[in-house]
Amino acid sequence: MAPRKRILSGMRPTGRFHLGNYYGAARNWVRLQDEYDCFYMVADYHGLTSQPHATAFERDLIDLAADMMAVGVRPESIYLQSSVPEVAELFLLFTMVTPYGWVQRVPTFKEMARQQPDNVNMGLFSYPVLQAADILLVKGDAVPVGQDQDAHIEMARETARRFNRLYGNVFPEPATLRTETPKILGTDGRAKMSKSLGNIVGVTAEPEVIRKQVLSMVTDTRRAYLSQPGHPKSCNVDSLYKIFFPDDWQHYWDLCRKAEIGCHEKKRILGERIIETFAPFRQARAELSDEAVKRHLAEGSRRARDVARATVAEARSAVGLLPGL
Repeated sequence: MAPRKRILSGMRPTGRFHLGNYYGAARNWVRLQDEYDCFYMVADYHGLTSQPHATAFERDLIDLAADMMAVGVRPESIYLQSSVPEVAELFLLFTMVTPYGWVQRVPTFKEMARQQPDNVNMGLFSYPVLQAADILLVKGDAVPVGQDQDAHIEMARETARRFNRLYGNVFPEPATLRTETPKILGTDGRAKMSKSLGNIVGVTAEPEVIRKQVLSMVTDTRRAYLSQPGHPKSCNVDSLYKIFFPDDWQHYWDLCRKAEIGCHEKKRILGERIIETFAPFRQARAELSDEAVKRHLAEGSRRARDVARATVAEARSAVGLLPGL
């Protein structure tokens, strides 16, 4: 029987899961587990580029790992990036073969620099090189991503090609694994959900928190009065009905068009459906202690590190470095 192909993905620890995290990544991670050999990373080195407060950052690490487990990601697939220090060594080797211009053209640096203009650090600039090291460290065959991450995957492919051309065939060129990702805007109806923007709806949050977040959503800005027909096609709340009411979203859209349901009532119904949908995840999350999460992270990190050691040893040998002492 042929070995399963290996995939890697990860997420920066910025707090509890929201709808964008789940539908944009985690739901697909769960689906892929039976087909692929999976490595899912809590990307704490990447998270340090925003210099979070130490106490809050530790809490975010645990919360992210716990939420990943709660929604169905197997604990053995999850690891902590900083618990696999070989990634830092591979990152350093890759900086020696990565042209300055490659990093400049990846859009992440410009985007993140705009978000934190008072903290434009080298970690932000070299983010794509570290991400290439993350992917190639486990010799991933593919990376499950949406279109907005294409530039990063191409960077990893170019890094593998250049290293292999200079030093011999060490790394596979990872393919892009397209996954089903519905468009999820934040509660402001304009930008993608982001904790830094405060426009999120939680997944494992308490029901009262989810209700408050959903009721804060911007709805149909062209509808001034309840008696006016709505415009569901351009309403962010109605777009979520397609996700949470797959069989009868058209019914609610028709009610909106006929002015037979108001925006507040639409949000109330949506909030209750979200709470109901994610109730099993909240229960699973509540049963995970911090100690259990840390134990699972340690075990998953040991698994990832076993693979990483072999990769870095091969890379060192190819470059001409002596074996690590």
